[in-house]
Amino acid sequence: MNYLAHIYLSEDLPKVTIGNFIADGNGITGKSYQKFPKAIQVGILLHRQIDTFTDAHPIVKQSTKRLHQNYGHYSGIIVDIFYDHFLAKNWSNYSEVSLENYAQAFYNLLDTNFMDLPERTQYLLPYMKKGNWLVSYASLQGIESVLIGMDKRTKNHSQMYLAINELDSYYNEFESEFTAFFEDLRTFSHQKLNALLTAL
Repeated sequence: MNYLAHIYLSEDLPKVTIGNFIADGNGITGKSYQKFPKAIQVGILLHRQIDTFTDAHPIVKQSTKRLHQNYGHYSGIIVDIFYDHFLAKNWSNYSEVSLENYAQAFYNLLDTNFMDLPERTQYLLPYMKKGNWLVSYASLQGIESVLIGMDKRTKNHSQMYLAINELDSYYNEFESEFTAFFEDLRTFSHQKLNALLTAL
């Protein structure tokens, strides 16, 4: 799953949310997570559990299979982005707080805890806020921008920017798969979060 889902699955626990958000792309590998405060550690470990569950789930594999011929091992990344789109688009089904207010509260959380964030996240935050990434996921234009940005990171090797075409062609199929999978993921994540908090 991508940013929005990881944040949402942290269940409004501030430090857990930070850990879940920073777990990718900041060089937090192996046991290096142990340098963080306990609640942030919980978020990092929850992130890993969510990723493992997602990658192994048969519905997610069904989604990635549709993309594999054109995008190879990037298919999973693309599906993560697609699924965040459907979460943002259908946000009112999952939260009583508007996506705009939810996103602003998250940006405020990162601002308040700025010095606790890894350097890469500190660098990323102004761009995230300026582009209002979490809200932008709800539109196809926003998702296309994400795919273009991801493709640039691979020096255009992945051709991920073209995946907006598959999203358009199989929109209903991807949305149905997301909806079914996300119910399983919410249950799994809630259980794992409770277990991790209990073990603190």
